[in-house]
Amino acid sequence: MATNNNSIISSSSNSSATATPNSSGTTMTPPPSTTPSRYENQKRRDWNTFCQYLRNHRPPLSLSMCSGVHVLEFLRYLDQFGKTKVHNQTCPFYGLPNPPAPCPCPLRQAWGSLDALIGRLRAAYEEHGGRPEGNPFGARAVRIYLREVRDFQAKARGVSYEKKRKRPKLKVPVPSSPQQQSSAPTAPTLADATAASEFSLF
Repeated sequence: MATNNNSIISSSSNSSATATPNSSGTTMTPPPSTTPSRYENQKRRDWNTFCQYLRNHRPPLSLSMCSGVHVLEFLRYLDQFGKTKVHNQTCPFYGLPNPPAPCPCPLRQAWGSLDALIGRLRAAYEEHGGRPEGNPFGARAVRIYLREVRDFQAKARGVSYEKKRKRPKLKVPVPSSPQQQSSAPTAPTLADATAASEFSLF
């Protein structure tokens, strides 16, 4: 109940602040508050998680010492929190998209989640002063690792990560209506030409 009161109080204060008279008697409208997008909030949480991982590293790592090798260690560390079943090659359900029964295969981070995570961390690194040419999240080893994870999970889960190309739509000619066909001018016949020439003689 206290939360509702607080929200009501904050909303009323915001509404009253929209029209504040100044010394000259005119009203001043404050600039609209910008709310961070869902992407920005997730990027901030991912960045904080990675920085916490560096602090807990043994020995602790600074951001300037971070390389693609440490990024790979971070991705493998996240696998323990994964929720995607990835079958081993010895599993009888290997390659089946919908296995009929449970199996002891481990849970991993899905390739799509890792790929999006690296994209957000790569942007956050440069936003915090990192140089693009030294971005560890864009290292070649990280790109190769993501490609291998994608290919292995596609085979193990029996799914395809390839984007389907949209086929161009064929334009079907619209048949003309009977009225349009009747109103179309017809070519003059030989009889019409003869009658016109006889009329011109008189």
